[in-house]
Amino acid sequence: MHDTLLLFGATGDLAQRYLFPSLLRLLGDGLLPEDFRVRAMALSPHDTEKFHDILRPRLEQALPQASRDDVNNLLDRIDYRSVDLRNPESIAEAVREFNDRRCVSYLSIPPGLYISTCQGLALGGALSAPHRLMLEKPIGSDSASAEEILQSIGALIDEDRVFRIDHYLGKAAVQNLMALRFGNTLLEAVWNRNYIESVHILVAESDGVDGRDSYYSRSGAMRDMVQSHILQLLCLVAMEPPASLEADRIRDEKVKVLRALRPLDAAHAARDSVRGRYVAGTIDGQPAQAYQPPEGSEAETFVGVTARIDNWRWAGVPFHLVTGKRLPERTTRIEVNLKPVTHWLFERPDRHAAQPNRLTFQLQPQENIQLGLMSSLAGPEWGALELQPLELELSVPTGLHRRIAYERLFLDAFNGNHALFVRDDEVRAAWAWIDSVSDAWKAADLPMQPYPAGSWGPQQSHEFLPEALVAENRVETGL
Repeated sequence: MHDTLLLFGATGDLAQRYLFPSLLRLLGDGLLPEDFRVRAMALSPHDTEKFHDILRPRLEQALPQASRDDVNNLLDRIDYRSVDLRNPESIAEAVREFNDRRCVSYLSIPPGLYISTCQGLALGGALSAPHRLMLEKPIGSDSASAEEILQSIGALIDEDRVFRIDHYLGKAAVQNLMALRFGNTLLEAVWNRNYIESVHILVAESDGVDGRDSYYSRSGAMRDMVQSHILQLLCLVAMEPPASLEADRIRDEKVKVLRALRPLDAAHAARDSVRGRYVAGTIDGQPAQAYQPPEGSEAETFVGVTARIDNWRWAGVPFHLVTGKRLPERTTRIEVNLKPVTHWLFERPDRHAAQPNRLTFQLQPQENIQLGLMSSLAGPEWGALELQPLELELSVPTGLHRRIAYERLFLDAFNGNHALFVRDDEVRAAWAWIDSVSDAWKAADLPMQPYPAGSWGPQQSHEFLPEALVAENRVETGL
């Protein structure tokens, strides 16, 4: 197990809110080496004592149950250096002393600094075997920039020692998708185009762009969420069963899905996608301001796009992918709609009013599984021929211990397990499809649709949202 973390971007929000609290929990649970150390680095001109003063209240706020001794134990293992991430020699000087240890370098920094930082790590000897490298998404902003990063870093360190992070893959609920799919005959039997009508994948956020204006004005929802989190969920839903749970066997099947995605073209851009940006509205009764990006920015805060997978299992099945900010609630769900029964026997409801079976995986904020059936048990006592929808729900008990995603990802990187990390060919295949969508939008001059904060997106969004959510929205709005 590797025993040293070289953490770049240590003063940033991600490091302060998630990375250091994750290390605190792992250390408190005895899951890190006895001589574990952290070299924290950023541009801010602090010394170690000042950095400890900044980090301590953040740790106490994130984990109020942690004892003072546990917090002090972690802080005693952390020292801080101010480095210029655009200057490879500055980085090399800060890491050379750790060459006799087994280091993992974590780049919690903008992708525009990846190449210069890695050049400095290589200059300081921190990318030679057995040292490892962890990279936060996004890897670039399009295919060309991603390729430049992949090739530049690939010349400095072997692929089998690179761990590209999509933190969604570290979530227990996301990992459970594979368990449900490949561990249950009931699902495997119907998991194909013969029985499935459509699939909806939704990642909704009630928060706005707040505090991420600089990054978001360059990326937008498509590059921020669809390129990474949503395409990873798509892969787990659509992939073929891997030959084993070995990391590369799983990643082989994910790459096949990404390569089978049909590029979006301008002729179908308006039919198969919608993009929007939130304007002023209300959320939970509180006013929410409109998003106003810098002049010239094309950043969208809502995306709905229909993806089509051209292979034997999924031919003809639309995958509706949706993400947005300032939506009514924070939720991540996957809705699988099955086809209607082939011959309808019952008087009420008639065939057209019958609701096909629907399987819903709720990943956050609460983890549960819902199966929608048609049943006479839900109808009148004597109406055996009258069917009504019946929901069967399996909820994960509240209070069940769940490690946050970064704890699992840290442990896997320290131990060299690649299964929950993204391989270089996955990055290339994902960007190729995302670029096809962006290019189609430009060629079709697809307009940016406004939507009020607190709503479920632009007017056309109901064509992409999960059907259960659309039905609930119609009831609430009286439509």
